Amino acid sequence: MPSTDLGYLTATEALRLFTRRELSPVELMRAVIERAEKVEPRINAFTERLFDEALEQARHAEDRYLGRNGLTPRPLEGIPVAAKEKHAILGRSLTEGSLSKEGDIATENAPVIDRILDAGGIIHARTTTPEFSIATYTHSRMWGITCNPWNPDFTPGGSSGGSAASLAAGTSLLASASDIGGSTRIPAAFTGTVGFKAPYGRNPGLGVLTADHYRGDGPMARTVDDVIAFQNILSGPDPRDHASIRPKLTLPTVYEDVTGMRIALCVRLGEYDVHPEVEANTRATAQALADAGAHVEEITLPWTHHDLLTAIAGHFSTIFGAVVSEATETHRDLLSPYAVAFADVMSYARTQVSYLDSLRAEHRLQRQLATAMAGFDALLCPTTAVPGWHAGDDLAGDKVVVNGEEVADTLWCAMTNPFNINNRCPVLNVPSGMSSWDVPTGLQIVGHPYEDPTVFCVGRALEAVRPWSYALVQDRLS
Repeated sequence: MPSTDLGYLTATEALRLFTRRELSPVELMRAVIERAEKVEPRINAFTERLFDEALEQARHAEDRYLGRNGLTPRPLEGIPVAAKEKHAILGRSLTEGSLSKEGDIATENAPVIDRILDAGGIIHARTTTPEFSIATYTHSRMWGITCNPWNPDFTPGGSSGGSAASLAAGTSLLASASDIGGSTRIPAAFTGTVGFKAPYGRNPGLGVLTADHYRGDGPMARTVDDVIAFQNILSGPDPRDHASIRPKLTLPTVYEDVTGMRIALCVRLGEYDVHPEVEANTRATAQALADAGAHVEEITLPWTHHDLLTAIAGHFSTIFGAVVSEATETHRDLLSPYAVAFADVMSYARTQVSYLDSLRAEHRLQRQLATAMAGFDALLCPTTAVPGWHAGDDLAGDKVVVNGEEVADTLWCAMTNPFNINNRCPVLNVPSGMSSWDVPTGLQIVGHPYEDPTVFCVGRALEAVRPWSYALVQDRLS
């Protein structure tokens, strides 16, 4: 296999090749590094390159596959993994893309990092985010603009935009992500990758925000099987995170087909204005499941923008927004304009919406979803309301403007926050198609609370009936 193709191997296939001694971890790592050096100047997905250390670790992985020193391969042995910069690595920078935190050094590994390393994964690079991971795009004063490999005029989304861009560009096989309002699913949608928002507590986190029931760390990859393999490494309790769930859930690797499953389709999630191309791709994906034997029924949800905004405003202003506001008190001049704007909006929101107000709205939204999903195994809906937006755009106006045309209300261009509000629901993003803007669109597969295997069953079925290819993006970056 040519080295230019090795970056697009799936992790599961790479592990099979390692085991058969048909591919060396060193050979794979060299190919990934070679590709990164070629495409990174155009994509800018990495904040830090750990290539020398990664090659040394790949040599140790090779020894394990050869049975040297009495060691055996671990579950992710030798797989190149890109880590989101906000996932702390002991002794390395922990800036979250903010000049206000320049020079900060991590004092311990985040649980996601420990689990990657303990499983034999090799972290060869760290990936970009917007400042404090607060945006649905990825650029900052510290790291510049990260571009979408499919179409560099567009963003890969955020906040896990660097992780998603790396996967789509063939410069990693797995990538870590996090999600507090769509930070895994939005970039997965825009880059044609697969991302999983685990139910709250499924994967352990680090620090005070582990108590925020909207957020959680999770896996990204290019296939559903790879996400399953990665998620099985990340899940399980950790004493540093009181909310982490015991016992560990191990996802099956073999699933029945979707014949007879009852699946709900909801295109607008209440009041979202969905771009026609996103809607068409969503419906085509739902039809593919119906053709595969599932019973697909379109439903409506009574969700209102008012309840969604109340839940989001009260929650974010009380917790996440307050964290960012602390930075503006002493380092306002160092922050990106969108970070300052976010902090100011959250400060205002705290005077208008109480946390109790937000909990009441959350409760209504959660009950309405439970009622709508009763009798169904899963729910399908778009991941974003529009196919994308331009790289470097702060989305500072009331409207998302693409190619000079107003295409959506800025606040409602992503359709992910409702499932952070419904935070115990597992949600898997898979590709739903391509848009005329030359960027992919995504589909959310939503399960009942803590019924993770169901979303992977549906995701695997979709991957089989609507296979996704990276040949186009590979050619564009060649």
